[in-house]
Amino acid sequence: MGAVRKVASYLGLSGAEQYDEDYGDDDYTDDWMPAAERAAKRWQNSGEPARIVMVRPRKYDDALTIGRHFREGHTVVMDVVGMSTAEATRMVDFAAGLAYGCEGRIERIADKVFLITPASVEVSQA
Repeated sequence: MGAVRKVASYLGLSGAEQYDEDYGDDDYTDDWMPAAERAAKRWQNSGEPARIVMVRPRKYDDALTIGRHFREGHTVVMDVVGMSTAEATRMVDFAAGLAYGCEGRIERIADKVFLITPASVEVSQA
C-alpha cells in the first residue's frame, strides 16, 4: 500500500468499500442504439402521408410552434422575411440547434427561407 493510500485510509478518505452483494444487474438489458436509429424509430412512417408545414414567424416566441411541428415529425418550411435581422438570426440558430439535436437537417432554400427536415426525410436536388 502506498503512502498516499495509507494517509487516505487513515483519514477515512479511502475508495469505496467492497460489497459482497450483487447489484442486480441480471435484469439489465443493453438497449443502447445510435442517435440516428433512435430518431428514425421516433419518426417511423405511421401510414399517413408526410406533412410539410409552412411557418412565417413574426417574433422569436414563434419558435415554439416550429419546435412542436418538427418534433411531431413534420418537415417545416420557415420563412423569416418578416422578422428583423437580429431576430431572424436567432430563429435560424434555434432551428439549426433543433435540427441538430433531433438528427435532422436544415437547409437554406431561398433568401431568408429555410427547410428543416427530420432524420427520416431525404432531400435531393434535381
